[in-house]
Amino acid sequence: MKQLDNLRMVQLLSAGADEWSGDVPADITLSTARGAHAGPVSEWILSAILCVYRQWPALVQFKDEEMWAHRRVAADTLAGSRVLIVGAGSIGRAVAERLAPFGATPTLVASRAREGVHAPSDVPALLPEHDVVVITAPLTGDTRGLVDKAFLAAMPNGALLVNAGRGKIVDTDALVAELQAARLRAALDVTDPEPLPEGHPLWQCPGTIISPHMARTVPGTNALCYAVAAEQISAFLAGEMPANLVTSRK
Repeated sequence: MKQLDNLRMVQLLSAGADEWSGDVPADITLSTARGAHAGPVSEWILSAILCVYRQWPALVQFKDEEMWAHRRVAADTLAGSRVLIVGAGSIGRAVAERLAPFGATPTLVASRAREGVHAPSDVPALLPEHDVVVITAPLTGDTRGLVDKAFLAAMPNGALLVNAGRGKIVDTDALVAELQAARLRAALDVTDPEPLPEGHPLWQCPGTIISPHMARTVPGTNALCYAVAAEQISAFLAGEMPANLVTSRK
């Protein structure tokens, strides 16, 4: 990119910019497709929570074994559950909206406090009060390793961690320890390392479901991305700053 003298803007088709921000020169406008993935990813998050709560992995196993395992699993319900959403962008807000019809109570956290949204400093006090923690934050210097041993230890017994953000936000070794002890559960669309290699202990952790970074992948994904990209580029060509401008390059 440094050799492209006429380059003025880089428009991404992803919601996150962590894989590009360090390589795009500071004088080049960098914009993301934030907002394009809110629907598909929030659907994945909701489906993952329901999958774990309603014990679908066990039910599918019983089906494969042709076993009518009546009351052999302890299913749970979203009604009355408290869900902490770390990341109050378009995906996090979409998750909160989709939880409401199920009778769950969402709590939003972002990089700065505002009306209806908590600051990161509130997280330690919020964790013990929530049954599910959803990660939708971008990977930045502040969020890298955020979900560490202390973070996980503050979650109540039986709580569910859902990561649809970036794998490096979570300390994998600390998470594996909690999962192997069967104290926490997890639904992961992203991991660290990624791709998750064969033989990694995370594969065999109880109470865990893993998808291969495909939460956003549904029919029409590309169209959604390009529609947002076109809006950002049009704004730039009109002399305006794109709404999805990346301001932090770490």
